[in-house]
Amino acid sequence: MTGSFDDVRFLTVAEVAEMMRVSKMTVYRMVHAGELPAIRFGRSFRVPESAVADVLRGGIADADVG
Repeated sequence: MTGSFDDVRFLTVAEVAEMMRVSKMTVYRMVHAGELPAIRFGRSFRVPESAVADVLRGGIADADVG
């Protein structure tokens, strides 16, 4: 697999939470639910900035409505 990460910017959970205006726990829940892709570095996660932009563009639907 030959991929280049030269243009990829990774964000911390705290940075993602600030961008999305949610709590860090919400970001962790999204990562664990598979709604937000992340890479684990030791005990912390890093989220590609492009993935955050995709989520913000698409919005998040709440499936528990009704």
